[in-house]
Amino acid sequence: MDDLYAQAGMQLPRVEVVDGATLPEPQRSLLVHSSDMTSTLVAFHGRNIHLELLRREARGDVYLREVALLLDGTEQSVEFGAIKIHLLNLPPEARRLILEEHLPLGQILKDAGVVYTSRPKAFLRIESDELINRALRLTGAHTLYGRRNTLSNAQERPIADIVEILPP
Repeated sequence: MDDLYAQAGMQLPRVEVVDGATLPEPQRSLLVHSSDMTSTLVAFHGRNIHLELLRREARGDVYLREVALLLDGTEQSVEFGAIKIHLLNLPPEARRLILEEHLPLGQILKDAGVVYTSRPKAFLRIESDELINRALRLTGAHTLYGRRNTLSNAQERPIADIVEILPP
């Protein structure tokens, strides 16, 4: 997230690391687990999800992007994500789908049969800013919750470092 904000010439919003047990519901159930967010959000909302690409940057074998995850049929924004993807640690089919920029990473990993682990590193309380509000289709100031998460492949090599932020 730091890289993407720096590229945009923006300051990071106020972010505080918090204990996952202190998060309010439903954010605690949606964030405090070792699964990918795509499947968790699909199960919670009962709808498939697609990706809205907000910004992207390629740096050799690293691909960074900011996305909003939207519910199919309603276009409701259910997550803002800032993702650093390590392309060389993925099979060619997954790399191709990522670079097509249509599907969420969790869906791509499932569709490409990638075996991976999900390890949340920190739970966050965030004061929304213009960029996050735009992604989540919000106005005004909001206290939001999210997590830093790392996905790794079967060889324990990083697939992605992700900041995932939920709407109120």
